[in-house]
Amino acid sequence: MEYLRRPFVIIGAFAASLAVGLLLMTWLMGDLRKVAAPVAIGGPFQLTDQTGQIVTEKNLKGRPTLIFFGFTHCPDVCPTALFEISEVLRAMGKDADKVNAFFVSVDPERDTQATMKDYLSSFDPHLKGLTGDPESVAKVVSAYRVYARKVPLKDGDYTMDHTALIYLMDREGHFVAPFNLKRKPEEAAADLKRYL
Repeated sequence: MEYLRRPFVIIGAFAASLAVGLLLMTWLMGDLRKVAAPVAIGGPFQLTDQTGQIVTEKNLKGRPTLIFFGFTHCPDVCPTALFEISEVLRAMGKDADKVNAFFVSVDPERDTQATMKDYLSSFDPHLKGLTGDPESVAKVVSAYRVYARKVPLKDGDYTMDHTALIYLMDREGHFVAPFNLKRKPEEAAADLKRYL
């Protein structure tokens, strides 16, 4: 029965991400600027990376930053996005050292520091996994206007519905736009280098 539910969970997460992305793109293109004030994306937070280092919004300053929200038990969307981010970082060569790339957990119950460290060992070493207590994670999820919801499964386990955008933040830590990974890694890397 779980195999029947999985496609609906994936479709739901995709639809929520698409809706947020379309809203952001519409606003950035100017259609909504006449109607509504921009929604602030980002803000103060304090989480821990997979090595035990404290990371705050201050760590975003001085470098362009890619931020992706997800969870380590994600069956396909998260590993695909992290692989694509890894390919962009690889295509950047030495310039990847000048970029922040964060994978922020929306599942602090299961995504401990050790779990994040093990999970991210399959991806580019520039990627840092951020987690924390449920309150700290909820704060950053809210600050970045991320949709995240626990979805119980029939076997007693659960999955997470969540926004699947990659946020591009500038060198000042301000939101620029959703970062498009649906292109050649070299093209995405060249785009990201514009913000160095």
